[in-house]
Amino acid sequence: MQRWLDRYGYSLNLIAVLLWPLSLLFSMVVRVRRWLYLNGFLPSAAVAVPVIMVGNISVGGAGKTPLTARLVNLLREAGYQPGIISRGYGGQSATWPRHVIADSDPHQVGDEPVLLAQRCRCPVVVDPDRVAAARALLDIYPSCNVIVSDDGLQHYRLRRDIEIAVVDGFRRLGNGACLPAGPLREPPSRLREVDFVVGNGAARGDEYLMILRGEIAINLRDPKVSAVLAGFRRSTIHAVAGLGDPGRFFEHLRHARLRLIEHPFPDHHPFRPEDLQFGQDLPVLMTEKDAIKCWKFAPEGCWTVPVSAQLEPQFEEALLQRLAAIALSKDIRREIPARRRSVLPPSSTHPSSEVNENGQEIAGDSGLSGQQGPAGLRPGAAGADLPGKSAGLSDPRRYSGDAGD
Repeated sequence: MQRWLDRYGYSLNLIAVLLWPLSLLFSMVVRVRRWLYLNGFLPSAAVAVPVIMVGNISVGGAGKTPLTARLVNLLREAGYQPGIISRGYGGQSATWPRHVIADSDPHQVGDEPVLLAQRCRCPVVVDPDRVAAARALLDIYPSCNVIVSDDGLQHYRLRRDIEIAVVDGFRRLGNGACLPAGPLREPPSRLREVDFVVGNGAARGDEYLMILRGEIAINLRDPKVSAVLAGFRRSTIHAVAGLGDPGRFFEHLRHARLRLIEHPFPDHHPFRPEDLQFGQDLPVLMTEKDAIKCWKFAPEGCWTVPVSAQLEPQFEEALLQRLAAIALSKDIRREIPARRRSVLPPSSTHPSSEVNENGQEIAGDSGLSGQQGPAGLRPGAAGADLPGKSAGLSDPRRYSGDAGD
């Protein structure tokens, strides 16, 4: 599906035109479904703590998981005790919900939840029914006082307090059509109804900029061994990515001036040992999400490249202010920290190197030059040219969440 959309969903072509009537029907169905939830004709459920929904309206990867990880750290720095819920896409568990820890089996609970459990060190619960996931999280961890949902913007059965939509800063919304003619799960107008729009790699109008950074590679056989990406310039490397948009990872490596042999795989690909046998004694670099499924059988010379999301201080402050008001209305208490650091200076497209929490130096930019040109893109300060609603204003009727995955 993703490769089909990459080929036909990001341009106007004969296939997209022929499928346009089906897209109009799909768009009408999701609009009606959302209206039924918002007006109480379909049941939805709320939980006792604030729910922050991170998602997108397009099929494929847009950077939701790195953003979720950064939000969890931000909330912890602000004195909250966050927890994460997820659908656990690709998980083959026979029972739900499932509590996820750092060494959980990604084939049972999904790769992204395991990655978040490793990166965030906070409670993670997965269930295709996000209402059940949220309730189980609060039952298991009663001290949790805010929930972040990784994906689920269209899961309207779960009421949410804050919606954050992530947009690929370069591919944008493709040809603007819903499935099957285009890549959208909801019409573009849906972005006017969320609280915040975050542009991954570049921002427009009132969108807030997110940059993915990472110049350190970690050895899969011995995680204590690390190397800067520049150290791989001496030879060609095999680049492996099982993402919704593998090209973003490949461009990140090219940005570090590496010579690549590209090996794109479908999103959430269940890797096997033969997938990493390339018959050449060359280094293999892969995404952190893929490495979670490969470390048990990875051959010598396999490395993972972790990336971290950096957000504009304006977005972080606006989000925390909105959350503080919601928490007060729900009688949520938090420990006020002495101070909170800022991560991304305003209008900075190529931030200088810094040291992460593991003492590793990180830098770089995962921007991908996509089909849409740079006109109108602002790879710096906040912003979304979305008429009718300024960023951060919520729909007073919003309380429910997902038009089906």
